[in-house]
Amino acid sequence: MQVIADRKGNLTKVNSTQDKILKKLYTHWIGRILLKPLVSPAVSKIGGFLLNLPITKFWIPFFIKNNSIPMEEYEQKKYRSYNDFFTRKLLPDRREIEMEPDLFISPCDSKLSVSKIDHKSVFSVKHTKYTAKTLLKNKKLAEKFAGGYIWIFRLSVEDYHHYIYADSGKVSKTVKIPGIFHTVNPIANDNFPIYKENAREYCLIQSKNFGAMIQMEVGALLVGKIENIPNRTEAKRGQEKGHFAFGGSTIIIMTQKDAVLPDKDLLKNTMRGIETRVKLGERIGSKGANP
Repeated sequence: MQVIADRKGNLTKVNSTQDKILKKLYTHWIGRILLKPLVSPAVSKIGGFLLNLPITKFWIPFFIKNNSIPMEEYEQKKYRSYNDFFTRKLLPDRREIEMEPDLFISPCDSKLSVSKIDHKSVFSVKHTKYTAKTLLKNKKLAEKFAGGYIWIFRLSVEDYHHYIYADSGKVSKTVKIPGIFHTVNPIANDNFPIYKENAREYCLIQSKNFGAMIQMEVGALLVGKIENIPNRTEAKRGQEKGHFAFGGSTIIIMTQKDAVLPDKDLLKNTMRGIETRVKLGERIGSKGANP
């Protein structure tokens, strides 16, 4: 059972049918046999193709009701397919972007956890250890983030799947790392090192207010595409960076030592194994040295 906190400290227990199915897939030997073809890039591509078919739009009302989607927050239009609905856009006034330079913001609607990266560039996501080197496939770049923080923004199917730049600055070319497509549900991370196995892409941002930082998109089960806006060399805080196609997915940000201090509730919740629900553009940290 997952526990999610809001920014006021209220806790919600989540034990969905999806979680029960995923637990069986990831923890039982029969489930793992069935899982192998499901996480392949080919299956994600087929899933993406099927969800672009016009017939899938008949699934939209059921999905809205089942996931309590607040449709009054979104642009009103007739959707051509389920994936057209999934990539829907918010109305312009539905998210407030915090523009105070010393405040660090969330790039998306998600469930957030924040972990310290140690002096050897090692960090933990719940019970699974990772290194920045295996995540980035670049030892020299990984060393820049030793002593900093890794911010993991997990998007579920009901979340808004567009994302923004967390700060203004110069943007490097996108690095694409091929891989498979595990679900990003915490159940999978307890059994597989999903963030070093999944397909992902990232850029290095020389940000205006928080030094160098990585902003990475991680594909997940049945996410056919990561759609980043191409050929961008300059970014502005709050500017759209891209969106995901269908499925759960993850944004990862890495910040350097003494660049950003996460808000206390986020650190406290993460230490308790609890994710915190955050919204696109809201404050999640501030400029300052690590304690």
